[in-house]
Amino acid sequence: MKHLPLSSSASTTPISTNLSILSTSKTYNIHALIMDSFCSHALSIAVNLNIPGYYFYTSGAGILAYFLYLLTMHKTTTKSFKDLNTLLDIPGLPPISTSDTPKPLLNRNEKIYENILECSVSMVKSAGIIVNTFESLEPRVIKAISDGLCVLEGPTPPIYCLGPLIAPSSNERSGVEEAVPECLRWLDLQPSGSVVLLCFGSLGVFSMEQLKEIVIGLERSGLRFLWVVRNPPTQEHSLAVTAQPEPDLDLLLPSGFLDRTKERGLVVKSWAPQVAVLNHDSVGGFVTHLGWNSVMEAVCTGVPMVAWPLYAEQKLNRVILVEEIRIALPMNESENGFVSATEVEKQVRELMDSKEGNSIRARTTHVQNDAKATVREGGSSLVALAKLVESWKPC
Repeated sequence: MKHLPLSSSASTTPISTNLSILSTSKTYNIHALIMDSFCSHALSIAVNLNIPGYYFYTSGAGILAYFLYLLTMHKTTTKSFKDLNTLLDIPGLPPISTSDTPKPLLNRNEKIYENILECSVSMVKSAGIIVNTFESLEPRVIKAISDGLCVLEGPTPPIYCLGPLIAPSSNERSGVEEAVPECLRWLDLQPSGSVVLLCFGSLGVFSMEQLKEIVIGLERSGLRFLWVVRNPPTQEHSLAVTAQPEPDLDLLLPSGFLDRTKERGLVVKSWAPQVAVLNHDSVGGFVTHLGWNSVMEAVCTGVPMVAWPLYAEQKLNRVILVEEIRIALPMNESENGFVSATEVEKQVRELMDSKEGNSIRARTTHVQNDAKATVREGGSSLVALAKLVESWKPC
C-alpha cells in the first residue's frame, strides 16, 4: 500500500485534482484519505470519489470529546463562552470551567468559531478518527466517545487510539551520529532525578516581567534546573511564529542570576533536544506548556509535570492531566495569565519534594509502563492499528 503526499492547504483543489487522477489510475489503489482535523472540506471530496475519509486528531481523547460535544454546547445557549461563568459537563471529563475554553472558541460571533464548529460537525461524518492517545491513559473519556455520549445527533464514527506517537530525533531519522549537546553533557554531571526541565514548545514565549518571576522562583527553590529561554513576544506576535534571533541572556535575565545558579542550573538559548533531555536519568520533573506532543514525550519517559498552559487547547489539557489522569501539578495564574515567583517556587518544590509530588511521580511511572505495553504484541494500540488497516479493505 502506497502513501501519497497530497496538498493540505486551505484550498481543496489540489487534493481534488490529485485524488481524481489517482482514483482512475491503474498504478494506485486508494484505500483511504487521512486528513488533519481542520481540513474538513477534504472529506466531501473523499465522499464524492467514494473513498473513506479518516481524521487524524493530534491531541488526546479528552480534547476530542470536547470538540465532538461542541455542537451540543452550542445549541444549549445563545451566549458566547466568554460571557458564561459556569462549569461544562462533558461526557467522560471532569467539570470544565468556561474560563478554560480555547481562545478561538470564546466568541461564537467570530468566523474562527464558526469554522471550528463546522470541523466538529464534519468529523462526525467521517469513516473514523485516529487519535494520538492510548486506552489505558484516558479510559473513561474513550468509553464515553465510543458509547456515543459526545455526539447526540447521529452515530459516532469509530475511534482508533494509536498512541503514543512520537517523532524520532533527527539523528535517529538520518542514522548519523551528531555531537552531544552541551545540555546533555551538563545533565551527565547531575544526580539522578534531581533536575527540573522548563521548556515550552516551539511557540511558547514569555514577557520580560514573566521571565523575571521565573528567575526569582527558580532561585528561591534551591533546585537544579535546565531552562530553555527565548526572546519575549513582539508587538506583532504573541507566540514564536517567526524565526527569532538568539536571545541575549545578559539582557533578558536579572544581573547575577546566571553566576549565582551556575552550580545547579543551566539556561539554554532557544532550543534543547527535548526527547533526549526527558530520557536522561538526571531529569525528575518537567514544567511544560502541555502541548500534546510534549505530554506524550513526558508520558513515555515517565517524567511528572507541572502544567503551565499558554495557548490553544492547553488549559483543557491541564484539567485532564491534573484532575483526571493525575500526572501533573497545576501552575496557577492570575486572571491576566501572569504567574508569580511564589507560585513557580511552590509548584516546582511540590513536584520534586512533597508527598503529592511523589504520588504523581509513582502514577507517571505506572502510566509509562502502560505506554510501553500498548505497542508490544497484543497491546491496545497495535490492535487498534490492525483494526484500522482492516477497515480499509474492500468488503
